[in-house]
This record gives sequence, C-alpha cells and structure tokens, in this order.
Amino acid sequence: MARAAVFRQVNTPMEIEEIDIAKPGPREVLVRTKAAGVCHSDLHFYNGTYPSRPPMVLGHESAGIVEQVGSDVTYVQPGDHVITCLSVFCGHCEYCLTGHMSLCQSPETRRGPDQEPRLSQSGNYLTQFADLGSFSELMLVHEHSIAKIREDMPLDRAALIGCGVTTGIGAVIHTAGVEPGSTVAVIGCGGVGLSCVNGAAIAGAGRIIAIDRIAAKLELAKTFGATDFVNASDSDPVQAVRDLTGGGVHYSFEAIGLKVAAEQAFRMLRAGGTATVIGMIPPGEMVSLHGPDFLQEKALQGSMMGSNRFRVDMPRFVDFYMQGSLHLDDLVSRRIGIEDVSDALVALETGEEARSVVVFD
Repeated sequence: MARAAVFRQVNTPMEIEEIDIAKPGPREVLVRTKAAGVCHSDLHFYNGTYPSRPPMVLGHESAGIVEQVGSDVTYVQPGDHVITCLSVFCGHCEYCLTGHMSLCQSPETRRGPDQEPRLSQSGNYLTQFADLGSFSELMLVHEHSIAKIREDMPLDRAALIGCGVTTGIGAVIHTAGVEPGSTVAVIGCGGVGLSCVNGAAIAGAGRIIAIDRIAAKLELAKTFGATDFVNASDSDPVQAVRDLTGGGVHYSFEAIGLKVAAEQAFRMLRAGGTATVIGMIPPGEMVSLHGPDFLQEKALQGSMMGSNRFRVDMPRFVDFYMQGSLHLDDLVSRRIGIEDVSDALVALETGEEARSVVVFD
C-alpha cells in the first residue's frame, strides 16, 4: 500500500488515495520515492493537451531509495539511491544496439495484460505515467528505468535530473552536439530551457542568448550561464537574435512546445545552423518553414529526452552539481507536499515557475 495522487479526470484536482503496489517481478525494483519534480509533461496530460488513460498516477521526474529488488536484478540493491528516467530501455532492440536507447519502445519493459498490474486499487488497474508514476510514496519499475547515484547527492535536487535537466543538457550535448565557441539561442526559460542554457555553458558555447517573455526568468537565466537576453514581449525575438549575432546563431533550442516558437527557432539560424525542438508541441499542430532556407543547409530536428544514455549521463550530471557547474538549487521554485501537487500543475500554466518539487517524508 502507498499514498498517491490519482489522476481521474482532466483539469480536476487529484485526491490523495491509498493504492496497492504489487511485489517486484524478476527484473523489477521497488523504490521509495523521496522527491518528484512537477513537470510540464505531467501538465500536458493533466489538462488534456495530450490524451491519457485514467485512472493514472502521474509524475516521472523523481529520485528515491531502493526498498526491494526482483530475483534477477543485480544492478541495484536495497538502500541504493537512484534517479528514475522515462527512457526505459530493453537493451537489445535496434535502437538500443545503435546507441539510441531513448527511442526504445519495447513492450517487454512493462507488464503484459495477462499479468497482475503493478499498480491497482480494489482490484482495478491503475496506469503508471511514463512507466513510473512518481506522485506516489512507492514506485514499482523495471530495472532499466533507474540510474544509481552517489549517496551524498541531495535527492530533492537529484529528482530534477530525472527529466528536465537530462532533457535540456542532453539536447545540447547529445542531440545538437554544440561546439565550444559557438552561438546558441534558447527559447523559453522554464526548467528545460534553463537546463539548455546551463548545458550550453558546460559545453563551452561562446554566446548564449536566453529568450522569454518574463523578465524574472531572464534574470534567472544569467545564473545558468546566459550572456545575452531577449524579452519576446518587447521585440521580435528572431530579429533581435539576428541583430545580436550578425545574422543568426549556430544552434537554437525550442523549449516551450509551441508551433510559433519552433518556427522562430528555425528562422533565427545562420546558414548551416541547427534548430532543435525539445518542447511537446500539441498533437495536430503543423510547423511551417520557408523552403528555400534548406538550400542554406539549415536543419530542424527533434529531441527525445535529450537523446540520453541516462545510466552514464545522470551520475555525471550529479558530479557536475557537486562540483558547482550544474545549478540545480536555482531550479527549485518551491518544495511542496503530495497534497499540493494539483495546485503546482496549475501554477505551471502561468510560466512563472521553473520547478516545484514534491518532497516525501
């Protein structure tokens, strides 16, 4: 049994309910959740932007301590500190074998319809969001959805690495391959966008332009390594970036999930530049580009969870934090209890907050 926030209806506050957690299967791990970030990806399902299958336990950006392991698990043992990741991988499909584990979609990492569900309530099935369901005191997950980390890392900050940080930094260093000395523009300075800015600084970008409509978030971007700032409520961000760089940037990143922002990211490139869309653009939205721009070898690409290799990346990101180069403390807007998670999701709609973090006792 565990207490969890159960999502039952779009835009309806979630009640804290007792749910049943199955025993770990051979390759499963039971994790006691210590912290969970409240992410825009959760909001997209909570507000109906993306379709869902309620009843569901939302949450996917989390860290905790291993309680039990299945009979075939050797990677972790009870007491280990871990970060979760929605990029659960099988390890032997074409995507995994070619180094694209974040694209793995193998069903074998989930329980089948003929098996006892991982989560249930009075015998009724509950869906795990992203195969995790972090807004719960306990998570039962496949062993390939966790990364073991050092125990001196604060878990309320480690949780942020589970999605937003890995997505933002990974898009910079893995998907786009930002080079030292290059110019970078980041549209949107929420949790993912600020992580993009931080990743560009770590990668050695020479100029990092932060773009947002909220002045306070632009000010925060300075802490993460931004060198220039564009308030999109005051000016055309494309023209502003072109003016600042003498024609456009080498790399741009869309970190909001809007059609118009994706188009702006492409338009602010210099010849040979690459725009990377990180945000979750709503289903049905079509991005329009100027065809002749492709003759200048400009590229538009997507990124899934920062093209991560999370079992390698996450421990390294922890080291970056402990060394002072990854600014996780500044990402946390507030710490809340599980009973406040619905309000925290609604607060994301305004764009004022970077991350609320649910902290479990």
